[in-house]
Amino acid sequence: MTMAKKKKEKSPFSEEVLDALLAQHREDGVVSQEAMFGSAGLLQQLTKALVQRALEGEMEHHLGYPKHGDRSPEAEAAGNARNGSSSKKVQGKRGQYAIEVPRDRTGEFEPALIKKGQRRFDGFDERILSMYARGLSVREIQAHLEEIYGTEVSPDLISTVTDGVLDELRSWQNRPLEAVYPILYLDCLHVKIRRDGRVSTHAVYLVIGLNTRGLKEVLGMWVSEHEGAKFWMNVLTELQNRGVQDVFIACVDGLKGFPEAFAALFPRTQVQLCLVHLTRASLQYVSYKERKAVAADLRTIYQAPTAEQGWANLEAVEAKWQERYPYLLRSWRTLWERITPMYAYPEVIRKLIYTTNAIESLNSNLRKGVKPRASFPTEDAALKLLYLVLRNLEKKWTMPIHDWGRILATFAILFEDRLPDQLFNPFTQTS
Repeated sequence: MTMAKKKKEKSPFSEEVLDALLAQHREDGVVSQEAMFGSAGLLQQLTKALVQRALEGEMEHHLGYPKHGDRSPEAEAAGNARNGSSSKKVQGKRGQYAIEVPRDRTGEFEPALIKKGQRRFDGFDERILSMYARGLSVREIQAHLEEIYGTEVSPDLISTVTDGVLDELRSWQNRPLEAVYPILYLDCLHVKIRRDGRVSTHAVYLVIGLNTRGLKEVLGMWVSEHEGAKFWMNVLTELQNRGVQDVFIACVDGLKGFPEAFAALFPRTQVQLCLVHLTRASLQYVSYKERKAVAADLRTIYQAPTAEQGWANLEAVEAKWQERYPYLLRSWRTLWERITPMYAYPEVIRKLIYTTNAIESLNSNLRKGVKPRASFPTEDAALKLLYLVLRNLEKKWTMPIHDWGRILATFAILFEDRLPDQLFNPFTQTS
């Protein structure tokens, strides 16, 4: 069986037109890369010529007659005509273009291709934002654009482009949220911010929700030097004001004041200590060679079928490692009441509590973005970088988590009066 030949895509340009364009750039039948892609090459010239012709076409459509042509009766009656042009420099991916924007006498003409006040082609800003989100500094972006595209871009322009994200960030931070989130994960990472001439470490808190469609969603980011019940009350109040009415389980890293704040605003929410963070905190006391063995023993605690068995396993692990690592399980004993709620749930729900791969992956990517920066000049500078990284990551969060149908069915049994009715009505579901 032979495969069908792929149909050759027809070029929108005739060979005669292409040959005419290339003729003046050929030497001995060859067009050099500089002649084709250089700052004054064919593509640069062609782009400028096409932009110029498109603007002239817009003016012709606006006035109703071609350049140097006879004016129509309608144009005569309107009393409008061409009025020269104004010079303008526009930044593009391949460099800067000097173009002439046509004008009319009444000042009514507004070109659609390059709008009034626009100094960059669409797509150019996205290149800058993409590099910024990957951790490149303003100076590094400037050097990269000049090296790759032969484009000289000022640091002020790059800052202006990245600062333009702040409005988008504020809109995102204040967007409406869903009414119910089965699980919320709260985590934080630390960044250094310069304030009043000194650099200090600030915590950026993130709230990640698992919605009723099984999709991950970052609900927001908050920066604070100090946490406590008042701070978390403000965060949770903001979530309520944005539409959140109920949360089934909140997984947290022992955040100060958080349980009290949740008890006040979401009294039916079960606050669960994050086992990933607790395990990691315990392993910091363990030598690198023995961490794998100790981690396996710690799993026997939180994967035990009951709280009683979990406590028995804790004592067994403690007896095994007490002599070498006396502080290994001290926090487990102290925080046992915050650990035990998960034992009341079936395995399919418990895995969501102690397996937080999605959250760890998110933090890993955020730290990659932050790592190249020794410090940020402002809080906004830190937030816009983190937001750009998040924006790129959320584009990939299009599929529900594994086995979501079974998980949702379990939630429906455990929290039958708290899930939205329309979730189980096929006639009201939306994609």
